[in-house]
Amino acid sequence: MKVSTEWLSDYISLDGVDIEELAEQITRSGIEIDSVENRNKGVSNVVVGYVKSKEKHPDADKLNVCIVDAGQEEELQIVCGAKNVAAGQKVPVALVGAKLPGGLEIKKAKLRGVPSQGMICSAKELGMNDKLLPKEQQEGILVLPEDAKIGTPIAGLLGLDDQVLDFDLTPNRSDCLSMLGAAYEVGAILGRDVKLPHPEKELIEFAQPANERIAVKVEASELCSRYAVRCISGVKIGPSPLWMQNRLMAAGIRPLSNVVDITNYVMLEYGQPLHAFDADKIAGGQIGVRQSREGEKLVTLDGQERELEPGALLIVDGDDKPVGLAGVMGGLDSEVTDQTVNIVLESAKFDGGSVRKTSRTLGLRSEASQRFEKEVDPSSVIPALNRAAELMAKYAGGNVCKGIVEVVNQEPQEQVVTLSLRKLNDYLGTDISTLETKTILTRLGFASADLPEDALDVRIPTRRGDITRDVDLIEEVARLYGYDNIPSTLIEGPTTAGGYTKPQALRRAIRGLLVHGGWQEVLGYSFIREGAARKFPQLGGGGHEVKLAMPMSEERSTLRSSLLPGMIDIAVYNRNRKQENLAMFEIGGVFVTEEEKLTKQPDELPALGLLLTGERQSKRWNTPAEMVDFFDLKGALESLFDYLGLSGRVTYAADQPQGFHPGRSASIYLQTEGEKRWLGSLGQIHPELQRELDLDDTYVAELLLKPIYEYAGEPVVYRELPRFPAMQRDIAVVVADDVEAGALIAEIRQTAGELLEDVQVFDVFTGSKLGEGKKSVALSLVYRHKERTLTDEEVTAVHDRVVAGLTQTFAAELRK
Repeated sequence: MKVSTEWLSDYISLDGVDIEELAEQITRSGIEIDSVENRNKGVSNVVVGYVKSKEKHPDADKLNVCIVDAGQEEELQIVCGAKNVAAGQKVPVALVGAKLPGGLEIKKAKLRGVPSQGMICSAKELGMNDKLLPKEQQEGILVLPEDAKIGTPIAGLLGLDDQVLDFDLTPNRSDCLSMLGAAYEVGAILGRDVKLPHPEKELIEFAQPANERIAVKVEASELCSRYAVRCISGVKIGPSPLWMQNRLMAAGIRPLSNVVDITNYVMLEYGQPLHAFDADKIAGGQIGVRQSREGEKLVTLDGQERELEPGALLIVDGDDKPVGLAGVMGGLDSEVTDQTVNIVLESAKFDGGSVRKTSRTLGLRSEASQRFEKEVDPSSVIPALNRAAELMAKYAGGNVCKGIVEVVNQEPQEQVVTLSLRKLNDYLGTDISTLETKTILTRLGFASADLPEDALDVRIPTRRGDITRDVDLIEEVARLYGYDNIPSTLIEGPTTAGGYTKPQALRRAIRGLLVHGGWQEVLGYSFIREGAARKFPQLGGGGHEVKLAMPMSEERSTLRSSLLPGMIDIAVYNRNRKQENLAMFEIGGVFVTEEEKLTKQPDELPALGLLLTGERQSKRWNTPAEMVDFFDLKGALESLFDYLGLSGRVTYAADQPQGFHPGRSASIYLQTEGEKRWLGSLGQIHPELQRELDLDDTYVAELLLKPIYEYAGEPVVYRELPRFPAMQRDIAVVVADDVEAGALIAEIRQTAGELLEDVQVFDVFTGSKLGEGKKSVALSLVYRHKERTLTDEEVTAVHDRVVAGLTQTFAAELRK
């Protein structure tokens, strides 16, 4: 809200007030002032002049030689190139020695041989925003009203001796979306009285009753608590007074005509939007309010035809035809034009939620909708209507018909809030007296009455709809008492040490380990394209997709039930930009539900995703490039499980999860008390998907984090360094090619018992020499006793049992 201090001084005395200091006081009292704009951009020695004659320049077709009376001792000869300059005009004249914005100084000059003693100025040359001028004034020199006095300094005439405060209002302070609201605020800060206009005293009504010319009908009573109109006849459309135009332009509104300007002026003054209809275009002598129906359309004042959704609040005429969008914008068919003679002037209290919905649905915002959305003061409906009628009678020559025609569904009620002085001082840590509190409330315009036990009943004006509770009043007292005057106190009470929850600590640990291992963290969208998660349905458990009601795009239309589609999209994005070697991870939530139609929130499961592709080692002059494979990803997971204390609990099983390569994938399990819980999947993505996305071999893993949260982070158990030597035996066994190495290792551990310290696979061989369907697995076994040196005979006996166990369980044969 831009507040002209010249206009503000109509309602409150600003004598002796420095505007910059006032801006600082307002900011410190709770409403930030974004800027203080001086409307005079550097204009001096510019006065009103009268063009007595205009002749063509003898040596230039585009120049004119004007004789101008500027109230000086002699008439001035000025050469002017503006197309619209004409004899008989009042214009701004920059005298010799005048200064204009941009550092321009006017001097005596000769233009194509003709002396020029000044300059006739345009609005832009005076530093004015020409886009806010009436259209006819936007090009050429600025033509002033005929009643402008010759020789008058132009700064005062055009309102350039004005400073504009830009109020940056929070949504709860809609009361300051008006000059009167700003006046109440400044009056409370300065401790000065506010002088209100009294239009009812100035308004002269004519004998014809308004209800003989217009009737009002309100169907949507729950959305329109009050609807009032006045009838004004015999108006003469023309420009509004210059002082009114100046104030509108200071507020950022372009003047149009006297009638329209008056409605805008009163809206800025009272915060109550008004609308003027051409009465002769309102069919049936009736105006009403109802909600829109299916398929209805309206051409608004901006010339656009708008299709209305059912439920939008409309203004309709006697034929039930829409003539305006209530609280947003009027209709083109009923607008005020140069031929308008009779006016129906509307003032109403529309429901803010309804106006907001209509405005957002149509993408149409206006000064009126901005105010209705935040709820206007219901007590301003009639005063604003009377004020506008008074100004139209005065500046548009209108005759105001007697009386107001209105429908009142709800009378405005002032709230009464009880304020405890003890609570106020407890909250603020102050010792403010009852008298001081009442003084502050009086400055705000709040009446108060004493209650027992140092309490007050405070009557809240309807203009302050943001104050509903005692804590709101405490805030008002605090900001006017001065935040700087509130003493600072030490915090008292028990304190507790902060810390991470176990899931938070584990997430940080996982993130730290992977980042230090060369992996990069990515943050994908929680929304993915429909059907993408069906390629990797494991985490979702085969549930239903959660579709968004209002997606931002088709690519972001469902909640993800897997991290992998988003990570693969990121890999494609990077590959398309020549970033082909990727090791990345994401920690985030996936969303699952068993309901086809949601009746409750879907479950959000924490998950970890990894993706690996490209080269493990780049090509060098003496070594070929090495590409990553399945075991690089599996090794990263094993390092992670070791770090989290889960290495002995996690097992892998060859599997064919959907979306993965059928021969290069596995499921991951976590062994818990008495059960084996599925943890996730890892492997190469399916070759068909790789070809579709033009990716190299890409390996991914996806894990549920909830089981990890439960079982990870167990205390680390240390053991002594071994004092006795170990003995190593290697064996190579030939088994069926479907026997997993993990099964062989498990059998060896169970058979060897406590003497076995470690067992590792170091080679796998297949070939025709072994026979069809056979493979050779070479394993290295390490034996050690904690308290003595093992003998060769002891190790041989245990080793023979291992070989026998493998032979019995897997039909294994020692490879010769």
